[in-house]
Amino acid sequence: LTSETIFYSLSMTLRFIILMESFSLFFLTTIPDDLSLALEKMGIPHDFCFAFTSAIRFVPDLALEIQSIMDAQKSRGLELEKGSFMERIRNYIPILIPMLIRSFQRSLELAEAMESRAYGALKKRTSLYELKMVRSDYMATALIIIFLFTMLYVKFFIKLP
Repeated sequence: LTSETIFYSLSMTLRFIILMESFSLFFLTTIPDDLSLALEKMGIPHDFCFAFTSAIRFVPDLALEIQSIMDAQKSRGLELEKGSFMERIRNYIPILIPMLIRSFQRSLELAEAMESRAYGALKKRTSLYELKMVRSDYMATALIIIFLFTMLYVKFFIKLP
């Protein structure tokens, strides 16, 4: 165990934490509809944007559903933490099956709702509001670009200990 391996491990751990926190902050502060509009404005097809934002909206519901199923199975006497590794994996099957069934039910409900609202009937889509860049958006973009180039300059041209 050398100081280099410790430094490398610490570096990778911090990178992972920063990455996870960045994604958490982004998805906690960004409205899915705004994200979808921004992606469409960048030229990404609407179907992909819709699938992506639907998945983002679906994750918290899925987490709550899994927790509810786990609580129900634990109340019936299921012990998830006992036994060997393979037994613990097998113990999760009574959670996996209801979760998959409920996920399929939700996706069918979403498909029926989309169908009843004539999703995809028209090629030209409209939106309730339009995203426009304002002065603060341009300033934030400029600051991010400056920060990015500064980090690249430091990484490639300045020798840090």
